[in-house]
Amino acid sequence: MMKYLPVYALLMFALYTPCKGQNKTERPTSSIKSETKGVTTSYGPNSITRTIIQDRKGDIWIATFQGVFRYDGKSFTNITSEVSSARFFSVLEDSKGNLWFGSIGSGVYYYDGKSFQNFTTNDGLPNNEIVCIYEDKAGNIWFGANGGVSRYNGTSFRNYMITGDSIIEDRTGKTFPDFIRPPKEVTSIIEDKTGKFWFGTRGSTFVYDGKAFTTLTYDGKPFKNVRTIIEDKKGNIWLGGMDGLWRYDGSTFTNITQNFVGYTYEDRKGNIWTSSEEFPGGSWALSRYDEKSLYKEKPIVIKIKSKERMVFGILEAHDGSIWFGTLDGVQRYNGITFNDFKGKEEQK
Repeated sequence: MMKYLPVYALLMFALYTPCKGQNKTERPTSSIKSETKGVTTSYGPNSITRTIIQDRKGDIWIATFQGVFRYDGKSFTNITSEVSSARFFSVLEDSKGNLWFGSIGSGVYYYDGKSFQNFTTNDGLPNNEIVCIYEDKAGNIWFGANGGVSRYNGTSFRNYMITGDSIIEDRTGKTFPDFIRPPKEVTSIIEDKTGKFWFGTRGSTFVYDGKAFTTLTYDGKPFKNVRTIIEDKKGNIWLGGMDGLWRYDGSTFTNITQNFVGYTYEDRKGNIWTSSEEFPGGSWALSRYDEKSLYKEKPIVIKIKSKERMVFGILEAHDGSIWFGTLDGVQRYNGITFNDFKGKEEQK
């Protein structure tokens, strides 16, 4: 069941809205950078790879600690190589085709395909560590940061900060110190089919109905350290984190695995993919839960790849291949073989 709390907090991010008594932050012009070509190679990144998406044109975008890479099917281009040396954690293509890159320590970079614009705490963000980025149905961009969450409406930021075990809107413009991450880090944001927002953090998990934040609980205990939240095609909510993988159908919680789950993803067939520890303190695996068995007492799970040091974000590309991030780059699984894109030309 969910325990309802008063609307208290906002810690990590500062996104200001045109609201009476609230700071208003217009899109700055001083932080616009001219177009850069980036560095193009035949091989991919070789450092921590956190998030992978595919844009409407079919290009793959990869957020890594070396920068943000674009893969056009033939070569990799480090788009941010001449813009920032920051470690990148997240990437989003919005409904207008623009891209947003979240970094650790340098805030957010907005890229319209020609030029960059950098948002930091100086422009309204509550913190410069941006872990996740999400666009809601109304077109607002949400930034999950260290300390809280920020909402950007295209003109101004509105911030909600984590305070104690709740989230409260902040209208003072305060910021949260960089590089003090758990448990104030917002790790995942979604808007479900009913319009409610779900926020996973290193601390508690929250649900926001537009008026109040609620702490998500099970058997009277809050869900802690949830790394990813998704809604599947049937409207079920999946939570992956310290307490394993859980499914919530609106009334009942079902535990699928107790192993730590870092990332959760639904493919076009309705299969659920996870990156998880194979056993506590051990190696990690990329696994797939078969859609036809998801609602059985023991769903069928297949380890697609095991004994990895770490597995991060997952993507199903338009061609059906599965991409996933690791500690030393990105890999692609075509259903038979794996390609790690290390120092060799892409093989067709």
